[in-house]
Amino acid sequence: MLELLKKHFGYDSFRPMQQEIIEHILAHRDALVLMPTGGGKSICYQLPALMSKGVTVVVSPLISLMRDQVEALRANNIPAAALNSNNNETSNAIIRRECVEGRIKLLYISPERLMLEGDGLLRDMQIALFAIDEAHCISQWGHDFRPEYTQLGQLREQFPEIPMVALTATADKVTREDILKQLKLKDPRIFISSFDRPNLSLNVLRGYTRKEKTKAIADFITQRPNRSGIIYCQSRKGTEELTAKLHQLGILVDYYHAGLSAQERNRVQDEFINDRLQVVCATIAFGMGIDKSNVRWVIHYNLPKSIESFYQEIGRAGRDGEPSETLLFYSLEDLIVLQKFAEESGQAEINKERLDRMKEYAEASICRRRILLSYFGENSDHDCQNCDICRNPPQRFDGTLLVQKALSGIMRCEQQITMHVLIDLLRGTLSNEIASHGYHRLKTFGVGRDIPGRDWKDFLLQMLQLGYIEIAYNEKNHLKVTPQGREVLFGRSIAQLSTIQPEEEKVVKKRTKKETKRATETKGTKERESPMEELSLRRPKNRKGRLTLFGGAPLLDKQESEQLFEELRALRRLIAEEELVPPYVVMSDKVLHQLCNYRPTTIEAFGEINGIGEYKKKKYGERFTQAIKRFIG
Repeated sequence: MLELLKKHFGYDSFRPMQQEIIEHILAHRDALVLMPTGGGKSICYQLPALMSKGVTVVVSPLISLMRDQVEALRANNIPAAALNSNNNETSNAIIRRECVEGRIKLLYISPERLMLEGDGLLRDMQIALFAIDEAHCISQWGHDFRPEYTQLGQLREQFPEIPMVALTATADKVTREDILKQLKLKDPRIFISSFDRPNLSLNVLRGYTRKEKTKAIADFITQRPNRSGIIYCQSRKGTEELTAKLHQLGILVDYYHAGLSAQERNRVQDEFINDRLQVVCATIAFGMGIDKSNVRWVIHYNLPKSIESFYQEIGRAGRDGEPSETLLFYSLEDLIVLQKFAEESGQAEINKERLDRMKEYAEASICRRRILLSYFGENSDHDCQNCDICRNPPQRFDGTLLVQKALSGIMRCEQQITMHVLIDLLRGTLSNEIASHGYHRLKTFGVGRDIPGRDWKDFLLQMLQLGYIEIAYNEKNHLKVTPQGREVLFGRSIAQLSTIQPEEEKVVKKRTKKETKRATETKGTKERESPMEELSLRRPKNRKGRLTLFGGAPLLDKQESEQLFEELRALRRLIAEEELVPPYVVMSDKVLHQLCNYRPTTIEAFGEINGIGEYKKKKYGERFTQAIKRFIG
């Protein structure tokens, strides 16, 4: 197993649970595997495919996802193919013959095509394993439910002796049980890997207006040049409008949604996958088929409908394990829209429950990662230190007077007021609605004019979270004071609120004030240099006068290391264009960073880099080592 892992995938060891899952599959037993995006699910069935006689049939929901997987396997010298409608009949006929002759190890196929091939190809070839990828699609409780997947239960009846593994990145307890039932798995073992993705930073910004969101997003992108990212929007119109605004600000961006033609969707996806497009504004229609490992950030312009959806979408960042960022904008407007969707859905009760959990995450005052992990049944005994709450813990203060002002305004308007109008009332803004209802004559008009509108919105969201007010979604979203709120209004209870921290806005910056201060204090302190820096003082220099590592490679400063990364990135892009594959198929960002760190100048040393197998060593070693030699001189 380890020899094949190194030879084809370039890894020296397995990730947690991978070897155990592979051994279980090789023992011809069924399994359900839950492993986060980027956690190494694919190897759990790809390696058994290499070790088994016959063809491993991989059921996949999207043609684009099949294509990416097949390209990545072929790049590692593994015989794989996809049988789908994008191929002409001649190509499909060749693939069928190769499967029957045993020359293909992994066959990717959609559920619809699989059923069509049931009495033909599937009977004619030797099948080693059925792997059901994105298995949550089979469940009516799954966030990407696809009716076509429900036919897959027939496989157990047609091929009772063939082992089956179902794999997904997100499935709560209800969805897991449904997957097992629908696929009719026999005595399956359930493998649940850690859902923790420590390389993802988690950040939430609350109460931003559309104009403020656009500026924050533009600043965020501008400060991260050449870094690929996805912005998820709730509606098709939202993707188009945000794209137009970002275009005006000089950002290379395009939009993607289900309303576009297949040709246009494919164009945008190809541009993004091949690093010719930096940013995509998209609905949830974009993403499942994206196997791009170097997405460095994901922004949610709107609140997702559930934690499953949110987790799946942020999982598209940092699949290579490198540090990546996530940013969620949270507003009352999103909450109202999603609440309406949930109530009108065919599964109102469970959808409202899932929305409540998403809302709790967005409004949290404790470590956000612990909330995510808890949702998936995993407990953490420590804070992550990589979310906005951990970096800037909220401070509490006695907000009783502020709460009383807001509650008094609601009561004086006979609880027939929306949050937007209430803020105008408290701020003393004579809007049309305030004037038409005569609210400017109330005692509460202008009692909170010293507090900015966005801060009032944040305080009202906290009041909603604390249970002082509720929204009557069936009464034009009017605010109602709860019994708990009346206790505060009449002075029988104290209200503790969280301060509005200016640092929340700084999440779009490269460094927090604390980090900048730390960097300034550390700069120039000789006695506290890192072990690497201390060792470098005793190391020889090369002919260009650069300090060298023990292997002879020069020790580069940060700027030089970034320059080398960009040169290797350009070489990777050139090779990808020659081979007509996405750049990350040639090599991931993580591998490029390792090349920058270790700077191998021989093909043998190049092959020792984690993630470079025997095939890629022979194929790319000469070009990359020559590029490194030219750079270091």
